[in-house]
Amino acid sequence: MSAVDTQGAAGSSLLASILSDDSFRPAEPRTLEETGLTAALIETLILKILMLLGSASGRSIAEQICLPMGLLEPIYSSLRQRQLIIHSGSAQLNDYNYTLTDQGRARAKTAYDACAYIGAAPVPLEDYVVSVEAQTVRAERPQRRQLQKAFSDISVEPEMLDMLGPAVNSGAGLFLYGAPGNGKTTLAKRITMCFGQHIWIPKVLIEDGQFVKLFDAAYHEPMQATSNSILKTAEHDRRWVKIRRPTVIVGGELTMDALEIRHDARSNVSEASLQLKSNCGCLLIDDFGRQRMEPTELLNRWIVPLENRTDFLTLATGKKIQVPFEQLIIFSTNLQPKDLTDEAFLRRIPYKIEVKDPTREEFHLLFKFTAKQLHCEFRPEVVDDLIDRHYMTSGRPLRRCQPRDLMNQVRNFCVYAGIPMEMRTEHFNRVVPSYFTVVAGD
Repeated sequence: MSAVDTQGAAGSSLLASILSDDSFRPAEPRTLEETGLTAALIETLILKILMLLGSASGRSIAEQICLPMGLLEPIYSSLRQRQLIIHSGSAQLNDYNYTLTDQGRARAKTAYDACAYIGAAPVPLEDYVVSVEAQTVRAERPQRRQLQKAFSDISVEPEMLDMLGPAVNSGAGLFLYGAPGNGKTTLAKRITMCFGQHIWIPKVLIEDGQFVKLFDAAYHEPMQATSNSILKTAEHDRRWVKIRRPTVIVGGELTMDALEIRHDARSNVSEASLQLKSNCGCLLIDDFGRQRMEPTELLNRWIVPLENRTDFLTLATGKKIQVPFEQLIIFSTNLQPKDLTDEAFLRRIPYKIEVKDPTREEFHLLFKFTAKQLHCEFRPEVVDDLIDRHYMTSGRPLRRCQPRDLMNQVRNFCVYAGIPMEMRTEHFNRVVPSYFTVVAGD
């Protein structure tokens, strides 16, 4: 299995070919009742938007709130009748520009001081729970061909696929362990692709009057709109966003605080936990055992969720809420699992897969992959010399990340020297000392 990961257009087209039809699609609300929200909540969003912008058309406000214009028109009329907003001019398509009155501005400031959130109208928590149940990874049953397609642009031995297949199908926990640099993180990223489908998630949740931001651009990749996007936009609830199944990756920086709903007291807006952000996808705990808390403390946090597929989180109001825990959780570590936790917890992580060092033949294949990416002629005799000279003589182990790293250093040297990029023994002899000096354990 290779750490070489072809990104960009190639990766996107690969994943796009795996995607299938929607298993869940949020319908556009036609009435206020169908939004699950109160008129008062939507009114405060409108007032805060106008306070921010000064003046805006009814349609532009509807776009920002992500609700249909027809649904908002009665609310605009009510706000006008109560002299909170007024017409400040005509807009296109029989629309009007609106601005706040003095009374409306005072009401908007009071609402903003209570909660600084401005943006898409939220989705009730219970609607989100239904969506997760409809889109769970456990409903997927990827078979060998889906795994082969998801891993087609990296090197994975058939034996490894046969071990990963049942683990992916289980939707339960998975330990990936082995020496650093052998592509455990790349492997975990590819696992999400095996589940195929895109999913829909709300941009923001609401429960007990609390706004909880769910969509996170750091982890969620929106799907590109199709050529008929104008027609399609009208077919779904725009408070939701269509994303690729998420792979949320955290490493040594992980703290217990990230596993809870984080509340900003100043804005009175909360941020969803990592578990919520990874629902219907994968949650990868990279470098497990290197976090700033004891491994047992971190694992104990997930004993009940792994068992029951639900988690309990606390809102800023103190209310406990039950939320889905529907993702494949993957622990990637350079340490032996038995050295990190006890047998009781290991039983709840049913699959433990060792990612071993590559063979000499696979090492050649990894160099061949990288040479193709760098538009360079592959020279197997140079790789043989590299292995014999810099690995066999010192007993240095082969690692899957090394072909990519060494080839990149050769390319950087060639660019600096103003010479063509080539696989030459003298180039590798030049870059090897500096590379292995800083690679621990080699």
